[in-house]
Amino acid sequence: MSDLLGKTIPNLQPYNDPKYFVYLIIFALPIIVGLFFGRRLKIYETVYSAAFIVLMFTGDKLNQGIALILYIFWQLAIVGLYHRYRSVKNSAIVFYLYTALSILPLFIVKLTPALDNDKPSIIGFLGISYLTFRAVGMIIEMRDGVQKDFKPWHFLRFMVFMPTISSGPIDRYRRFEKDYENVPDRDHYLDMLEKAVRYLFIGFLYKFILSYFFGSVALPDAKSMALAAGTPISWPLLLVMYYYGFYLFFDFAGYSLFAVAISYLLGIQTPMNFNQPFKSKNLKEFWNRWHISLSFWFRDFIFIRMVFAMKKKRLFKKSTTYSSVAYVLNMLIMGFWHGITWYYILYGLYHGLGLMINDAWIRYKRRHLKWLKSNWLTQAIAIVITFHVVMLSFLIFSGFLNVLWFKGR
Repeated sequence: MSDLLGKTIPNLQPYNDPKYFVYLIIFALPIIVGLFFGRRLKIYETVYSAAFIVLMFTGDKLNQGIALILYIFWQLAIVGLYHRYRSVKNSAIVFYLYTALSILPLFIVKLTPALDNDKPSIIGFLGISYLTFRAVGMIIEMRDGVQKDFKPWHFLRFMVFMPTISSGPIDRYRRFEKDYENVPDRDHYLDMLEKAVRYLFIGFLYKFILSYFFGSVALPDAKSMALAAGTPISWPLLLVMYYYGFYLFFDFAGYSLFAVAISYLLGIQTPMNFNQPFKSKNLKEFWNRWHISLSFWFRDFIFIRMVFAMKKKRLFKKSTTYSSVAYVLNMLIMGFWHGITWYYILYGLYHGLGLMINDAWIRYKRRHLKWLKSNWLTQAIAIVITFHVVMLSFLIFSGFLNVLWFKGR
């Protein structure tokens, strides 16, 4: 059955092939015309999104498509049941139970390769992490009382919004719903179309030119030289660090620009995911510029709540200890989210400790280095240091050290 579908229906992976954009834009024209005249063609938009999602999961990805359908029904049931319970009673234990049930499929998908020789889980599919963030965020906002209603069809529409289904950016239900229900006026929509075209061109430059150069041309040669050097640390390893870091940025930033651009064509102002992260003067600023939707999700739904919970129980005497512990735990969780592998976990710990040190340095500078004024030179030095701290973390994240240091063992 899978082979038959693979031969009759093309499998189109999001934003990986220029012809994918041709199909996207051609079939989006009725939506664009409708929005230009102040109307949202909801039925056509539903068919449009569903068709492209089907094309993502045909052929050898048919099993992933089935897993996606089952997953969506699972989240609909979990979020719907919690909303029904929350409208009657607000129990912390039940909240944690439903949150755990919402996370359970993702937990199984992440744990399976670690337990079964890197074999992927049969319930995994492209985008499960980002859909889980959307569902869990919905449950947390219901718990907080800021999300009072639950409409299954609206929640489904939010979960499977086609431009961002596979790799984000991570949107929030209330912001998405407000955009969807309020059609932009003509001038605003024309401005969105202008931005969409610009983001598409920048995205092509990032993903199909710069990402290709760093990831497919420069990086393989640097890795070969590093492996041939015969030492764990070498100059070619430094090239691997730079090339992989730039590849990671241009590939993901390019994808995110595509997702935002197509969202704008559909009248939805999906939030931007990157804001010139390599201009950051410290690690905290970096996380306000890098993968913004993910870092803000962790900040709002994990970090702040951990700090509040620890302060409520008065676990520490010094107020600064709360944020330090929360930084480490928050980034460790992010590391585990990427995968249950030592280099992902070390990546999370690295950034957690880095954020803790960053805060300590800022406090020390305010007390003892008041004479150190901020100027172009100190800012340039801070940017260079932060850039290399981040690039080293990307080298860890790449997993290449695992290949280099443990080859032949």
